[in-house]
Amino acid sequence: MTDVEHTSRWAAKASSLYDEAYAGRYRSHDEDLAGGAPYAAFVARLRSACDRFTSPIDALDLGCGTGRYFCALRGVRTLVGLDASAAMLERARHPMHEDQITIGHTTLVHGDLLDQDFGADRFDLVYSIGVLAEHTPLQPALVSQIARWLRPAGRLVFSTVHPESASVERTLKRRLGSVVAPRLPAFLRRPLRDRLHGCFATRPAARRRPPPRT
Repeated sequence: MTDVEHTSRWAAKASSLYDEAYAGRYRSHDEDLAGGAPYAAFVARLRSACDRFTSPIDALDLGCGTGRYFCALRGVRTLVGLDASAAMLERARHPMHEDQITIGHTTLVHGDLLDQDFGADRFDLVYSIGVLAEHTPLQPALVSQIARWLRPAGRLVFSTVHPESASVERTLKRRLGSVVAPRLPAFLRRPLRDRLHGCFATRPAARRRPPPRT
């Protein structure tokens, strides 16, 4: 397993939220999730994506956290696990179900996914569970960047949350935006809705007991 350091302002902010104490609680939460239906569904989705390839693949986990989903991967030659929290990546050195992992080689990258450049045609599979639009904005520019990283016939597997989900912190700005947006003309409504739907996580939400990345 190889480590690569690449930090940024967003990564530094995230590291302060996902600190050592949080990472410890999160690892305990990993074990709680292992037997649940949501976890099993994500594992099945990732395995199905891997099974679509007929030869060994290179994969990227955007926001890998503690490496919760490493064991779901099949036929993976190399995996890059990217996360903004060094404490979470330390747990990813020994991820859940480590004895079931069949990945050839794993590289852990400490950095900000909004400030990465892995190069064109680098990966066959990119996946991100519980991160996009929750812990970092899901923006057209990011989607275009991920598309550039993918090889022809590559696949992107990701989850996101509904903006009205109970897990989304209802800040004053978000409540006001939700009320105002429907009353605006279309050319103003679209940018505001994009902003409201772009990223949901807040400091109070990040400090609650995980489950942000289920």
